[in-house]
Amino acid sequence: MRMRKKRHLDERLINSQPYLIDIDKTLDPREDVQITAYVDLVEVFGNDKPIILEIGCGKGKFAVDFAKANPDYNIIGVEREANVVVDACKKAMDEGIDNLKFMVCGAQYLARYIKPNTVHAIYLNFSCPFPKNTYAVHRLTHPRFLKIYRQLLVEGAKIYQKTDNMKLFEFSIESFSASDYLIENVTLDLHNSKYVEGNIMTEYETRFVKMNKPIYRLEASPK
Repeated sequence: MRMRKKRHLDERLINSQPYLIDIDKTLDPREDVQITAYVDLVEVFGNDKPIILEIGCGKGKFAVDFAKANPDYNIIGVEREANVVVDACKKAMDEGIDNLKFMVCGAQYLARYIKPNTVHAIYLNFSCPFPKNTYAVHRLTHPRFLKIYRQLLVEGAKIYQKTDNMKLFEFSIESFSASDYLIENVTLDLHNSKYVEGNIMTEYETRFVKMNKPIYRLEASPK
């Protein structure tokens, strides 16, 4: 279901420009995604600090809090819905954060815009589970996405996943294993585990914790 366009969205996008990464939207999405239009991230951020991606950043709570806690990294929040990104940009703007940008882009096109071996970590926080098996190919831990992430990550980098959905978590473990990723530091109840130390919560996570729902969490890295 397509999200209804917010009032004054175009105006809000213009106001959000300082926090938006400009990508070449003239590329036909039906064309081969190997056609590249790499973004100069050193120019975008004004420095060459390591790059961290949050894919599916939503309204930006995690990205903003992570950027504040990690000033030695540059954070890119990736979100396909412009309606949502404007809220994330507003949070970053209100906080005056200078190591955070957002990209309106589907995850399947990231390799068009981000150079290989550039990303030092990827966060997948509470991604849409697409519960119907016929939509499994859209899950952000489907092997087609894991192939893209492998291309983007520097050697030794990790993917961090959190979800409240057990079926998605099981699917993810199978996908990572089938795609030759090493899985480690797994927990089926993050907030009652040793991995909760230093954990930065998302909007969804805050809500789920209040509901006493377990949070599933893992780390995965290409072998």
